Amino acid sequence: MSIAYVAVTVATVVATGGIGIAAATRARFVLVFMDEVGVPESWVSRLGVLKVAGALGLLAGLAVQPLGIAAGVGLVLYFVGAIVTHVRARVLSNIAFPGAYLGLSIASLVLAITR
Repeated sequence: MSIAYVAVTVATVVATGGIGIAAATRARFVLVFMDEVGVPESWVSRLGVLKVAGALGLLAGLAVQPLGIAAGVGLVLYFVGAIVTHVRARVLSNIAFPGAYLGLSIASLVLAITR
């Protein structure tokens, strides 16, 4: 297991898990961002739980490779959806946030596959 794989995966787990917890607990800034792009408030907690589940899956993937790959695929799809949502809503002012999470998720997935 490479140092790069562990470092990138842990960074992705911390970032995605953190924002997932913020969404699951309906942090004010998350509600504002989600409202800007038209995500119904009733979805926010559920979407946060999905992010936390993805982060935990990546963490488990450090020990069980297929779990990490599955979680990586799920997070990549999630954040592609977030980018699409931003573009469709024509809200580009904060698109860098889901873009950064997407980049981390892609890096974690690629490293999990090539591990």
